[in-house]
Amino acid sequence: MSLRKSKLTTGRPSASARLAGASLAMMLCLGSAMPATAAPLVPEKDELKFGFIKLTDMAPLAVAKELGYFEEEGLYVTLEAQANWKVLLDRVITGELDGAHMLAGQPLAATIGFGTKAHIVTPFSMDLNGNGITVSNEVWELMKPAIEKDASGKPKHPISAKALLPAINKMKADGKPFKMGMVFPVSTHNYELRYWLAAGGIHPGLYSPTDVTGTIQAQALLSVTPPPQMPATMEAGTINGYCVGEPWNQAAVFKGIGVPVITDYQIWKNNPEKVFGITAEFAEKYPNTTLALTKALIRAAIWLDENNNANRVKAVEMLSKSEYVGADKAVIANSMTGTFEFEKGDKRDIPDFNVFFRYFATYPYYSDAVWYLTQMRRWGQIAESKDDAWYAETAKSVYRPDLYLKAAQMLVDEGKAKKDDFPWDTDGYRAPTPPTDIIDGIPFDGKKPNAYIDSLPIGLKGTQKVEGANIVGG
Repeated sequence: MSLRKSKLTTGRPSASARLAGASLAMMLCLGSAMPATAAPLVPEKDELKFGFIKLTDMAPLAVAKELGYFEEEGLYVTLEAQANWKVLLDRVITGELDGAHMLAGQPLAATIGFGTKAHIVTPFSMDLNGNGITVSNEVWELMKPAIEKDASGKPKHPISAKALLPAINKMKADGKPFKMGMVFPVSTHNYELRYWLAAGGIHPGLYSPTDVTGTIQAQALLSVTPPPQMPATMEAGTINGYCVGEPWNQAAVFKGIGVPVITDYQIWKNNPEKVFGITAEFAEKYPNTTLALTKALIRAAIWLDENNNANRVKAVEMLSKSEYVGADKAVIANSMTGTFEFEKGDKRDIPDFNVFFRYFATYPYYSDAVWYLTQMRRWGQIAESKDDAWYAETAKSVYRPDLYLKAAQMLVDEGKAKKDDFPWDTDGYRAPTPPTDIIDGIPFDGKKPNAYIDSLPIGLKGTQKVEGANIVGG
């Protein structure tokens, strides 16, 4: 009788009994291959509810559940879609959710007290890349004359935000503001959209302690729209474009209402995206549970990328279910299986558009956290200047590679992962991003955050801060 059947018919045994039974069965199967020192990891809390937003990068959660990885780690997990990122974060803080698929900026912002104050940590980075910027058909027509073409007549990529200026200027002349949507003020999407706009010489606006709209001095007004609502909101004319994860860029292509103009892979090659977030209190109170869920998620990420993405078609089937992303399989597959469609019919190979495990994607690098913090400072969400040590200390209080590597070592010991797949010798910082890997050609070194901030042409620098509608200080 399976554990799942036992749970339904006779009452679920205790976590220790289940793990002991599983351990015995494994020893009988493996005989002497079972390490003598191996001991089952018994979760302190085994019934868990995790939240997510309907995006393809929640895939590790769906895979871990569908393939039984959570149960194999002694966890009984319910996955629950959330209305928006704020509700998701609030429910993790109150304990209604035990953890969640989160925007990478959310644990950092909560920990430093921007918006909501709570100590959130992450032992697992969910993916690299996965976002795009889409504009309406009207805006695209205004952009096209400013975009260089290749020999076949197709737009050359990456497309600079400079091509947006004709649309912005026309709308200004018509007395209309140029509006773009992003998913949350501390989302990767907000910072990527701002980065792309600023790299093209377009000011995306500043925040201040008294004005959290982020529109001070803005040439393009950015506002929050939940991901699944992006296409309809743009079609209604409320926004002129947006930055979002999949499948909501490809949905605009399929509906014929807009054109994705750039992916985040083209803005910053292999940039960090979502994380799995839990409260610091949860990690401390339930250390075995934290390791168990991290193990399951690592296994799911391995499955998603193994054998050159051979499992992606199966992953698309999973994600298309209504309880997960709930979008058409063809829409999800358009970006999940190694391609990305820009204009209808202009489908290009971007094999790394979604990365879940390779390039050490799941390791929670301190330097990734630092980049998000530099963008918060650049746009005024961090109102006052901070020294380099503050960035390092804040990153280390939120990102927990120690927990990640402990879970990874267990998987290696169990023969469920390869030792070479993990960065054992890292100090927690990626090598500096070279100029060739980022759209504005400005390198990023996570160990020198203030030098990086000062090198960016638009945004706050040094001791500058925003007072009213003005930048003061030097």
